[in-house]
Amino acid sequence: MSVNQFIIKGLLKDKVKTLENLACAKRKYSKIYKIACPSNVRLLKAYHELLLKKRISPSKTLELVLKTRPVRSLSGVVNVSVLTKPYPCPGSCLYCPNEPGIPKSYLSGEPAVERAKKLKYDPYLQVKRRLEMLESEGHNTEKIELRIVGGTWSFYPKNYQKKFIKKCFDACNDAGKKRKADFKDLPASQKKNEKAKHRIVRLSIETRPDFIDEKEIKKLRLFGVTKVELGVQSLYDDILKINKRGHPVSSTITATRLLKDAGFKVSYQMMLNLLGASPKRDIEMFKSLFLNQAFQPDSLKIYPCALVKEAPLYQWYLDRKYQPYSAEELINAVVEIKKIVPPYTRIERVIRDISSKTIVDGPAKISNLRQIVEKKMESKGVKCQCIRCREIKSDYNPKEKIFLFRYDYPSSEGREIFLSFENKSREKIFSLLRLRVPSFYYDKSQKPFLKILENAGLIREMHTYGAVTSISGKKISAQHKGLGQKLIKKAEEICKKEFKVKKLAAISSVGAREYFRKSGFKLKDLYMVKPL
Repeated sequence: MSVNQFIIKGLLKDKVKTLENLACAKRKYSKIYKIACPSNVRLLKAYHELLLKKRISPSKTLELVLKTRPVRSLSGVVNVSVLTKPYPCPGSCLYCPNEPGIPKSYLSGEPAVERAKKLKYDPYLQVKRRLEMLESEGHNTEKIELRIVGGTWSFYPKNYQKKFIKKCFDACNDAGKKRKADFKDLPASQKKNEKAKHRIVRLSIETRPDFIDEKEIKKLRLFGVTKVELGVQSLYDDILKINKRGHPVSSTITATRLLKDAGFKVSYQMMLNLLGASPKRDIEMFKSLFLNQAFQPDSLKIYPCALVKEAPLYQWYLDRKYQPYSAEELINAVVEIKKIVPPYTRIERVIRDISSKTIVDGPAKISNLRQIVEKKMESKGVKCQCIRCREIKSDYNPKEKIFLFRYDYPSSEGREIFLSFENKSREKIFSLLRLRVPSFYYDKSQKPFLKILENAGLIREMHTYGAVTSISGKKISAQHKGLGQKLIKKAEEICKKEFKVKKLAAISSVGAREYFRKSGFKLKDLYMVKPL
């Protein structure tokens, strides 16, 4: 046996249960065997080798302790980001970097960029290598959120888009095997993924609001996309104009309504500290973001403007026409923003993953901004109510009582009904469902551009949080406890009794279709549909 395998046997004998126990044990065995402290990845590999040879019994406790960066799979899925190849961008935004050989708005040093460069932007290899890395770190990779990033997706040629997405599905279907090409087309690859070991349960793309129309939405559904990240950046037309964004705020309003009425989950990328902005205006902008029913994103990425030499804004900085916020100004602004975010929105990020060495000046250099903001809010006795701050994560207690909550709000000329299972204090959220009554339900002069959605209530998202749990394995988190099925039943009840629609349609991702089939849904025109 190898040294690491001997250490695994020692860890099992010592009954290691916590990270503190593990750290002490690793130091002890490194002294005994006179080696450098072994990494968790290598120890996990040794653990699985011993399992394969049947020299040890499985230990979920040890697996959890050895898992590297457990937060990566504590939201119920694992995230796999795949970068498109460099391609011309239709925009000329002042703040956007344009590094040769890299998709516009991205820079060397970002983890996803470095992985893509090494693999020559091959989507199949990017997905496969990422899954292999996550598994080596101890993460369950059965449920995947696939994020396609890089430039403006909607501007890429359709044939490239189709081949790119097909290769991503192929990689999930083939994961762990030699490369194959036995799926003739995209629908065949998608069909295979419905029951594959690695299922794509969410699929998102990045694009500009002015590229979203009915035709684009139909294409996104063919690709299996369920979430769209809109590069909104600002809700002020003067700020968009001076920064050469190339579209007005009205484009964001139209795109948001069309996407929500088609069932998509909508994410906004918003920028602080743009040319012409101020901390006060930024805070007022976020108030409008949630008070104005034309916006109200489901998830949010807050990106303080990162001043880099590769962006045209750098020249404005040299000419003393642009000055970044101070660290204190940015921190205070993010604190105020987090205080007003409603419980139906998830703040996914508060800063870009750009190397601080690349940033010339400004508070975007603060890589641990989220932690600083949380500490300041704690000192003030205030809490953020966003979904991410309340996710159950690993803090699951099967004996804790949970309650069903309902939050209604008008949105994009329709109505949103946010259903959730939470604890009594509402500090922990276990599961959620976004139900939409679309705008054309209220305005009878409108007809849905997707006929399958006529006279239907829409499930835009159904998600249970906690550690990713195997579809067939032992249940150690809030997943697979029947919470999702109860939320679907509640959605059916609301649709029948309150709105009297004839069916319920879910914009299910390919990998989640089997889940909806268990609740009586059938695949029709790319949506999972159940007659009421």
